[in-house]
Amino acid sequence: MVKEYLFDASAMEPPEPLIRALELIDDLKAGDYLRFQHRREPFPLYDNLNQRGFSFITCTRGDADYEVFIWNKDDTAAQSAIQCLIQADKLTMQFSSINNADS
Repeated sequence: MVKEYLFDASAMEPPEPLIRALELIDDLKAGDYLRFQHRREPFPLYDNLNQRGFSFITCTRGDADYEVFIWNKDDTAAQSAIQCLIQADKLTMQFSSINNADS
């Protein structure tokens, strides 16, 4: 079963969103993913996710807020659910670790 955890960090100042997101992903189980929302693109998060074995897709909405979907690298159930959600919500994909799988 796929489960979404929503973390809205839009009102937080650095480095709190990064620290909190890294804490939250440690608890992700098979089928779980984190939907991380922020007003700015969280560049420092990407290397941390790659080093910890997580995949991610960064999207924007029309108002330019960022949403980063994060899941365990080999979790195909979470990845499929996220891709369906991105299409259903008509989000614009900006960056994805699955396009550079071994980075």
